[in-house]
Amino acid sequence: MTHADRTRHDAYHRAHRAPPDAVDGTGAVDAAVPAASPLPTLAELEAAAALVYAEMPPTPQYRWPLLEARCGCELWVKHENHTPAGAFKVRGGIVYLDALARETPRVPGIVSATRGNHGQSLGLAARRHGIPAAIVVPHGNSREKNAAMRALGVELIETGHDFQAASEAAAELARDRGWHRVPSFHRLLVAGVGTWALELLRAVPALDVAYVPIGLGSGLCGMLAAREALGHRCAVVGVVSAGAPAYARSLAAGELVTHDVTTTLADGMACRTPNPEALALMRGRVDRVVEVTDAEVAAAMRALFTDTHNVAEGAGAAALAALLGEREAMRGRRAAVVLSGGNVDADVYARVLAG
Repeated sequence: MTHADRTRHDAYHRAHRAPPDAVDGTGAVDAAVPAASPLPTLAELEAAAALVYAEMPPTPQYRWPLLEARCGCELWVKHENHTPAGAFKVRGGIVYLDALARETPRVPGIVSATRGNHGQSLGLAARRHGIPAAIVVPHGNSREKNAAMRALGVELIETGHDFQAASEAAAELARDRGWHRVPSFHRLLVAGVGTWALELLRAVPALDVAYVPIGLGSGLCGMLAAREALGHRCAVVGVVSAGAPAYARSLAAGELVTHDVTTTLADGMACRTPNPEALALMRGRVDRVVEVTDAEVAAAMRALFTDTHNVAEGAGAAALAALLGEREAMRGRRAAVVLSGGNVDADVYARVLAG
């Protein structure tokens, strides 16, 4: 990291410290949507990028001829499946844990909840800083994501029937142990994951539209931050699972709406209760939200393998599924989809490829 990078980095963390008692934004909340706080600025995104690039290179964005023929448009795929953790979340963990280690150098440990990629991100970053990490996942979570977290030295705790229940258990565990509770949504996480969008928009400055999946919202908010910071004019389309439509329902209603989760494939998008801060940042900024079914996601996973030989998990293929559903309207335009992760269990993937 250069002296200039370090100066920006230090100023960034003085202004945006990790909270000493962070609480998870998916806990009990007021149904009203709060006023939006500012998104991370260009200086903040660049400072986050300096931290990220100390651990990994930028990921590529490629055009794939077969996929473009299938979609009928110029298409850029942002390959976040090529990160050290196989998903975009790793960027946020790097930035958040760096801030935490600086502000609380004797932190006894961290606790968080995940369906997998957030936990891998925190496990990788915590190991780098020598901080114990306990991650709570719901019963029935991806076996291979669980194994990847354990391989990073994470203490894995399985409890609850969905992410929301796991999140509530993580909050209780953090209180009991006196450990730092890492939220699943936070400004530092947004700044970290927003670096993928900064890379994409600088690489493709004439982009017309970008499709971004919504789990708890950091990836989409990161894209919105990068677009705003660069003064880019591309449309940003959020993508939710039809089996987890809480964000789509909340944005349409103008208030926080909880919805049951039924998706069995897009586990990275299985959100029952939106984060109110994320929701506030999306309002008035995201151009529209598209819902995709598990069948459409499976078809997109097959298309990505057939046309690019890249592996996508359900959430990772959701953006392409949304674009394929709108291909007639997108003909002749310049689009991007983020392949946000490739961490899918082998048996699940085999069934998807078999059709």
